[in-house]
Formats: sequence, C-alpha cells, structure tokens
Amino acid sequence: MDHEELRKMEDEETPVMKTIKGATTGLAAGTIWGTIVATWHDVPRVERRVALPGLVRTLKMMGNYGATFAAIGGVYIGVEQLVQNYRMKRDFVNGAVGGFVAGASILGYKGRSISTAISAGAALAFTSSVIDIGGQTTRVDTGKEYYPYTTKKRPNVN
Repeated sequence: MDHEELRKMEDEETPVMKTIKGATTGLAAGTIWGTIVATWHDVPRVERRVALPGLVRTLKMMGNYGATFAAIGGVYIGVEQLVQNYRMKRDFVNGAVGGFVAGASILGYKGRSISTAISAGAALAFTSSVIDIGGQTTRVDTGKEYYPYTTKKRPNVN
C-alpha cells in the first residue's frame, strides 16, 4: 500500500473511533511500561495486613501508568481530530495542538505545576510536529517483504 491508500483507509474511520483507538493503545503501552518500571523499583517490605505486597505495588503502577498513557492518547487524538475538522486541513499543526493540550492538561495536572504543564505540552507538541513533518510515520517502508522462511530453493546436497 502506498501513502495515499493508507490515508484513504484512515479517513474512513470516525473521529470517535480514532480517539478510542488512541486511548486503548495508550492504555496497553502504559500498562506495559508500568510493568517495566515496577521491576526497576525495590520490592516493598512485607507488611502484616498486606498479602503479596510486590504484586499489589506492581498492579498499582501498571494501573497508574496505563491510565496516564490512555488519557494522553485519548486527549491527543481527540483534540487533533477536533482541530482537523475545524480547520479543514490535515497538517502538522493539528498534531502539535493535540500534543500541547494532551501534555499540558494530563501531565500538568499530575505535576501540579504550570511550568510542568507548559514544558510537557511543548515537548509533546514538538515531538508530534517532528514526526508529522518527517512523513507522518515512524517507520520507513523500503518495499522489501520479509518472510519467516526462505523463498529460495535449497541446492540438492546429493
């Protein structure tokens, strides 16, 4: 598929569906990241009334990171779609606005600081703009197809 065919397929989805997919992807990525971060921390001491303290801490971190990433993904895609429908343009500005709003609202709220909100929003807006300007993808299609097996016949050993 070329770039134009992918754009047509993407345009067939509703903005609400795109927002749900963004939030779901963020939830999955955040949960995985929360698991990784939980393994880097020391296991809490065993308490009398807490069964399996390591598991409880890991599940809390997974939920915290999952919810944060889901909120960022949902707000980012939702605002991007709103701006795109309002401006009737599809360019890097939509993603930049979505990134700024997502970073400023979600990460600023968690950081409880205006300077954190502005810096997080600017960082997400910059990252989104760089990705969008660079071809709107993080992968480069070289046209090669990779198979889990070889397609060439082996020479006869006999």
